[in-house]
Amino acid sequence: MTDQNTSTQISDEAARGAVSNTGLRYVLAFSLGFAVIAMSLVWIIPALARAAH
Repeated sequence: MTDQNTSTQISDEAARGAVSNTGLRYVLAFSLGFAVIAMSLVWIIPALARAAH
């Protein structure tokens, strides 16, 4: 039987299974910004075209 009073120390990278600070947050932020701009253009351009007629 194992001793339940012992603690196991695991590093952050080992627990996550990945290395942090690889720039992923910048990729996600850029993608979110691009999606907002693209969806805005899809909405604004037809609205402007209808208003011009």
